[in-house]
Amino acid sequence: MRGSGSVNAVSRLHGAVSRRLFQPLYPRRPPQEVPVAYVTNGVHVATWECPRAAQLWSGACGEDRWLGELECVEKEMRKLSDSQLWEFRAQGRRSLVEFTRKRLVRQRAGEGAAPDELAEAGHVFDPDALTLGFARRFATYKRPTLLLHDPERLARLLTSRDRPVQLVLAGKAHPQDFGGQAMVKQWNDFIRRPDVRSRVVYLSDYDMLMTQHLAEGVDVWINTPRRPWEASGTSGMKLLVNGGLNLSELDGWWAEAYRPEVGWAIGDGREHGEDPAWDAAEAGQLYSLLEREVIPEFYTRDAQGIPRAWLARIRESMAELTPRFSANRVVREYTTEHYIPAAEAYRKRAAAGGKLGAELAAWSRTTAEHWPGLHFGTVSVEPRGGEYEFTAQVYLDSMPPDAVRVELYADARDGGDPFRQTMTRGDALVGSAGGYCFSARVPANRPASDYTARIVPFHPDARVPLEASEILWQR
Repeated sequence: MRGSGSVNAVSRLHGAVSRRLFQPLYPRRPPQEVPVAYVTNGVHVATWECPRAAQLWSGACGEDRWLGELECVEKEMRKLSDSQLWEFRAQGRRSLVEFTRKRLVRQRAGEGAAPDELAEAGHVFDPDALTLGFARRFATYKRPTLLLHDPERLARLLTSRDRPVQLVLAGKAHPQDFGGQAMVKQWNDFIRRPDVRSRVVYLSDYDMLMTQHLAEGVDVWINTPRRPWEASGTSGMKLLVNGGLNLSELDGWWAEAYRPEVGWAIGDGREHGEDPAWDAAEAGQLYSLLEREVIPEFYTRDAQGIPRAWLARIRESMAELTPRFSANRVVREYTTEHYIPAAEAYRKRAAAGGKLGAELAAWSRTTAEHWPGLHFGTVSVEPRGGEYEFTAQVYLDSMPPDAVRVELYADARDGGDPFRQTMTRGDALVGSAGGYCFSARVPANRPASDYTARIVPFHPDARVPLEASEILWQR
């Protein structure tokens, strides 16, 4: 951070967490002003759309749909009919079931399974059943066994005669992550139960090719990290182009993507640490969502056998979230918000033999040298109609007055941004060296005591506070 012109996190929540983590570098600044922006991750959509999805999207939005600015994608995808979407999703699920059967037979054969076990593996899953997916690195903070919190309740979901559910799992634990390995074993122990053997499959050797098959056919992707440990996550993004839905913790990318029309969420948007009681509560939320919303919506069909509400959710997810969480948007955002400004700043600083660069270096040295001598005199406030008028006496030592900015600051309210207003420099104070009177008027819609005067370094071409972290508050 000390040597960077800009710093970014990989999701909105990750930005908030990172600003809190790095605040010790800027100890006198509010967390919101720690200079960490964010560009939320996205996936390369063309890699993850299955051939049928590519055909569907190209028919609706054209062959170059992922190469432009995506202006038409959302509008055109909303025109797809329910029958088109339902047949598309059914084909994807059938393809995943075929892949799972072949992969499981090969996996069991490699384990030395008997012929009857291989035959059983060749018939797992139902191409028409609701298919849940969970595949990722098995790390303890990802809580891969949250769905196993109540094994009997899970078993009842999976084995329902009228509304069956099936679950495909895949993932790996780090060789030194014994907690993650124990979670893999816990799932494999559950899968050996006779009542669920045909309803849950754990696929080994998780890789990118397997992920493509899962992204094609899974109906609902489950993600259960412990907030706020998921910086962004991308596994759930990979399903969007293929019509898969997400049921996830309000963490990482899903904390900004979620709304009820596009999927489901667990958690309350707060941090609870490693509290076992909260893990149990979220497991209960997960089961309840599956029992009361996800499964009924999938199996509620009209006279034509089409789940209209389910498809409305798929259509909204595909149209809104696929372009929003694509690499197309990510690259454009990095380019416009980071790369181009960085290139322009370099060009400006390097021009004329580095004249501006030398000026900024001198400004930085002057700021550091004189900052200890800066101080406030009297700060007063007077009500003026519906406003407060603040005046502040500021002593700048021998520092040039245009090398600083005097501001009024107030903390954020109701989830908004902090209030900041630059104060106007007036006349020099009589009989003082480097003393000036600054003033500002602000709305009287909150107590005057909420506002505090402060001094920060200023140069029109400097990145503050990355390049000058000094700050002085009115006492």
